[in-house]
Amino acid sequence: MPVWLKEFRPILLLLVVVALVFYRLPAVDVGHDKRYLKRRILNWLPLGLTYAFLYMGRYNLKVSKFAFEEMSGSDGSPLMGNADFGMIFMWGTIVYGISFLINGPLTDRLGGRFSILTGALGALVLNAAMGLASLSLVHHGPMSGFLTANFVVVFSVLYATNMYFQSFGAVAIVKVNAPWFHVRERGVFGAIFGILISLGIYFAFDLGSMILEGLGLVWVFFVPAILLAVFWVIDFLVVRNSPSEAGLGDFNTGDATSGDDGPALGARAVFGMMLRNPIILTIAGVEFCSGFLRQAIMQWFRTFAKQTDVVLGLKSSFVYDNWGLLLCIAGITGGVLAGTISDHLFQSRRGPVAGFLYGVMLVGSILLAFTYQTPIVGWLVIVMSMAVIGVHGMLSGTASMDFGGARNAGIAVGIIDGFVYLGTAFMSLTYALVLPREELDAAGHIAGAAADPAKWQAWPLAMIPMAVIGLFLTRRLWNAKPKPKTA
Repeated sequence: MPVWLKEFRPILLLLVVVALVFYRLPAVDVGHDKRYLKRRILNWLPLGLTYAFLYMGRYNLKVSKFAFEEMSGSDGSPLMGNADFGMIFMWGTIVYGISFLINGPLTDRLGGRFSILTGALGALVLNAAMGLASLSLVHHGPMSGFLTANFVVVFSVLYATNMYFQSFGAVAIVKVNAPWFHVRERGVFGAIFGILISLGIYFAFDLGSMILEGLGLVWVFFVPAILLAVFWVIDFLVVRNSPSEAGLGDFNTGDATSGDDGPALGARAVFGMMLRNPIILTIAGVEFCSGFLRQAIMQWFRTFAKQTDVVLGLKSSFVYDNWGLLLCIAGITGGVLAGTISDHLFQSRRGPVAGFLYGVMLVGSILLAFTYQTPIVGWLVIVMSMAVIGVHGMLSGTASMDFGGARNAGIAVGIIDGFVYLGTAFMSLTYALVLPREELDAAGHIAGAAADPAKWQAWPLAMIPMAVIGLFLTRRLWNAKPKPKTA
């Protein structure tokens, strides 16, 4: 079998799984005709794939770490150590988290199509800039000395700017899809949202690792830039903000702003209304915990496995080798499970499903504290990822539409997704302070405290209180459902 075909077998398998899941997703009939359903797919599919490639251009920073940490900095330490990555990632996620103050109102005013085009354009430019900086470092270009001496500052600025444009993605996808999906269909859309997130994770980690090994470090940044450029053109041609803009009829979606035909409120008034809404604030609190837990697993498992490989041998495990694929399958499973149960068992209530999945997270984090030095660790974090991605798709992708309403979806999802990434920033700062620091031995391999698994105990322990808080908050969402202005 040709080597290239062997490498792409997981991708082909994944595409088959995704196609089967889409085909078998249980539909909720609210009266749409076939013409409408076909045009809706044509609208959300390129939009969703653009969102997936934004993920690829967001988490490729983690893939690049595997190369940067084996390059020597100006003081002889790794160019991007654990603390360096934590700080760069933290600044990026802080910028992402507060960007909703600008991007939420912009999206509600100018539309989700504007936001996805703006976000994709900005992210492709910044990924190209990080690729050029990497090119200078790899080939010792004229800027390499400056970049080596100021690596953390330069990449913090580039990555934070990238994350500003990245923040348009979630706001855009929810804002565009809110007028296209009825409340009773949105649990299924939450499953679709989880699948798209999961595809982006696969593109970032596994496809990114293939690019790193096959093409080199700089292409880890250049390939997402190229893909985003292609999908910018596709989105410009086919994505529309609402059914009426696509030549179809709008309809009553049954969410919190359905039937509200009065003048649109200003951004300040909408922010005030959202921040006085206890359901929106509770969802934001849950998602703060989700941001911490999701990225604590996604960003640190493979670093833990690589740096402790001499002792634990996890780097040769199936989970390590297929990390992105397994995260993708876990995300698809969690998203489909959460969305289907929500619409068909709990009458489109999101709280019970979020509570169940947070229960899985709490049990998983406690088990992880006792088993993280055993071979079970890889499969355990995959199960935990299934739960937390299911919660994220259900709350950020679905509940934000329900309780914000189609008119205010931009600000609602901005607040909620902003809290996700503020939780991620808190995670980054926490682990930058508590995780062991690595050193390079004479052969350029990781040594020192980072190679000792016992020094990594803070990794699982920090997850437990966040899982407890998240589970407690989901109880307040148990019976929450949106109340439209009209029936």
